Amino acid sequence: MITLKSIRGRRPLSLAVCAVLAVSTAIVTADDRTPDTFPGKKSVWHGFQRYDFEVNGKAAVVVTPDQPAPGNPWVWHGEFFGHKPEPDIALLKRGFHVVYLSVPDMLGSPKAVEYWNGFYDELTGKYGLAKKAALVGLSRGGLYCYNWAIANPGNVACIYADAPVCDFKSWPGGRGTGKGSPRDWELVLKEYGFHDDAEAIAYRKNPVDMLAPLARQRVPLLHVYGDSDEVVPWEENTGIVAERYRELGGSIELISKSGVGHHPHGLEDPTPIVEFIFRHASKP
Repeated sequence: MITLKSIRGRRPLSLAVCAVLAVSTAIVTADDRTPDTFPGKKSVWHGFQRYDFEVNGKAAVVVTPDQPAPGNPWVWHGEFFGHKPEPDIALLKRGFHVVYLSVPDMLGSPKAVEYWNGFYDELTGKYGLAKKAALVGLSRGGLYCYNWAIANPGNVACIYADAPVCDFKSWPGGRGTGKGSPRDWELVLKEYGFHDDAEAIAYRKNPVDMLAPLARQRVPLLHVYGDSDEVVPWEENTGIVAERYRELGGSIELISKSGVGHHPHGLEDPTPIVEFIFRHASKP
């Protein structure tokens, strides 16, 4: 605690200096504290400590670095945690946390966004992770990441999306050139509360329709995609996002994989992904 009393042999500090030092001390304490120990089952994931626990009745995973980086940066997966883990491992080595909340079959619906809000509050409030998260959306995980980001644009450091679904009419709806998924389309109707196909098709709050909040916050985007994807056609998802985001003044990087379909995700050399996330989500 800083006081105005002089220390022996020193001149007393001015009120202004004390105020600045007090604020600075508070900021450092809030941003750079070491996260509290996470609860739940402990195990080892690729050499790092993993914790499995529940938040609001949903299964959560947090993998912790050996030494957290300044500001406690973190990566949040929309779906398929553990698939193509090379970028996560590289970022854990740089002091990032890696997290996942299991809300499968909700396909980024408003209910899923509410669960994500609760998880975000827990991680940033109770455990001191950074206020801005780096989001990772593989395939249908794109709906989770983008819909949460659009609802919380000030809490997003960046988005890395890989063959992402950005419009459920494309997948699972199959209303374009893609194959679609009847089972998952029924989930869309159920989770979003649509009465019929027509109401779902008329919906105008898919990620492709709602990019303006992210552009205003200057959230950087990276999309990796296969140009022969027949499951989540890139033209109906990444292509539309790129065109509209740039028109809004936003920044998006595209990495196309020639002749590649929906799989495999990621890159043989994940360096561009790792550097993108590190550049935008680590504390300066």
